[in-house]
Amino acid sequence: MWCHKIRARVLERLRLTSFIVDTSVEAVHVNNTKRADRVFLTAFDDEGRQVSADTLPIIEPCDKLAVAPEFDHDFTAMPVTPGSELEEAVSREDGWVVNMEAVRDYDIAADRRATQKAVVLAHLPDLMQSGEARGFVLGSDEPDGAGGA
Repeated sequence: MWCHKIRARVLERLRLTSFIVDTSVEAVHVNNTKRADRVFLTAFDDEGRQVSADTLPIIEPCDKLAVAPEFDHDFTAMPVTPGSELEEAVSREDGWVVNMEAVRDYDIAADRRATQKAVVLAHLPDLMQSGEARGFVLGSDEPDGAGGA
């Protein structure tokens, strides 16, 4: 659940900016090391040019944008144009880079269901051994009769 919460937080915080709806933004550099009370966001286009910037306050510790590997440019194999401003931001190593295509494709509801299912399956042997679960059914997420004509 911890990983799901990180992904959800990144989505939630980026929704406070125009970067989600601005399709010219391909990447966002997250600098959360410079100041403890705010995170600096720099947006880049598909050629690695800076197109915008924003600053988000960090009021609660959970407001910080920790690295979400599923959105990170390294893990998503997002290309970075050599010699670009984005490459320069990456080389400073003072944060991480969000692949906005991955964020825009992210389905938070599907992720929540998949994460909950994985947690239950991970704990199922213990639940069965303790008698808290006597059996289970694997299959469709749809209840019987749902989705039919």
